[in-house]
Amino acid sequence: MNNFLYKEMIIYLFNEVGLEESSIELALKLSIKNKTPLPILLWSYGMLTIEELDKLYSFLFQKME
Repeated sequence: MNNFLYKEMIIYLFNEVGLEESSIELALKLSIKNKTPLPILLWSYGMLTIEELDKLYSFLFQKME
């Protein structure tokens, strides 16, 4: 994932989903440590619902076009 798309995802998580900055920072660290995609990690730790995960992936795929 390129840096622009990664930044867009973080902005989306903060503004649209309402995750706190500290939660996003923790998830980023865990994502890197566990070598897990950030959206999947957020969902597996209960920070995103399955509906929010779906909307996030839709947002990301739209940005890739």
